[in-house]
Amino acid sequence: MFVDSHCHLTFEPLSDRIDAVRDEMARLRVDRAVVISTTLEECPRVLALAGRHDNFWATVGVHPDSEGVEEPSVERLVSLAGDPRVVAIGETGLDYYRLNGRSIDDMAWQRDRFRVHIRAARQLGLPLVVHTRSAADDTLAILREEGASQVGGVFHCFTESMQVARAALDLGFFISFSGILTFRNAQELREVAQMVPLDRCLIETDSPYLAPVPHRGRTNQPAWVAHVGEALAQLKGVDVDVVARATTRNVEALFSRMRAAVAT
Repeated sequence: MFVDSHCHLTFEPLSDRIDAVRDEMARLRVDRAVVISTTLEECPRVLALAGRHDNFWATVGVHPDSEGVEEPSVERLVSLAGDPRVVAIGETGLDYYRLNGRSIDDMAWQRDRFRVHIRAARQLGLPLVVHTRSAADDTLAILREEGASQVGGVFHCFTESMQVARAALDLGFFISFSGILTFRNAQELREVAQMVPLDRCLIETDSPYLAPVPHRGRTNQPAWVAHVGEALAQLKGVDVDVVARATTRNVEALFSRMRAAVAT
C-alpha cells in the first residue's frame, strides 16, 4: 500500500468529490493521504477532512506564497496543532520564484514567517513540511539557524540540485518526490532520486497539481501517487512493492502521530 504524503484536498475540483477520490485511492492501493494546509483560514476545512476520514491526516501552516491572509504566530500554530490528526507543521518555507518586481531583501516577511513555523514545530516536537523554490540557500540557512534538525521534516515536491538534496539529508530531513519524476525533461531530478537512499524517500502527488505520466495535464489526485512509486522503483531497480513498503515506513517514521495511531 502507498501513502500520498502531500496533497491539497480542500482545493477545487477535488474538494467537491472526496468520495470518488477515496474510491480511486482504494482501487490503486493508496491507503492514506496527508492533507496540507496553506493558510490559517483553510485549516478548519483541512482538519475537518482529517477528522471525518480515518485515512486522512492534516498539517497546519501558511504557504510562503500566501499573501493577504492571517499571519501565523507560534501560539496560533501550536493551538491548531493540538488536534490529534495534525502530523506536521507546514507547508512552510521560502519561494523567490515570483518576486513580482520585489527584491530578495523585500521578502523578509517570508523568512520571518518561516522562522515562526520552525519555532512552533520545535515547541510541539512535530516535523516540518518544507517548500523551497529558487531559495535553497536561505531555506537551508534558516533551518540550520533555527535548529530545525531537532524535529526534522520533509522537503516536499523536491526539484532542487543534488547539492541541496545532500544538505537536506545532512539535516536529517526526508526528500519527497512528486509526479515531476515522470516528466520527460526531469532527468536531473531522476539522478537525485537515484542518489537519495530509499529509507529517506517519500512520495507525493501535490494534487490537484503535477499529475504524473500517464495522466499529465489532468487534475491530479492522491491515487496517482502509485505512478510516482512505480517511477521511483524503476530508478532504484527494485520491485514497486519494495518502494511501497519503504515509503510507507518512512511516512510513519516521520509523522509520529500517525505511527502511534496505526500502532493502536
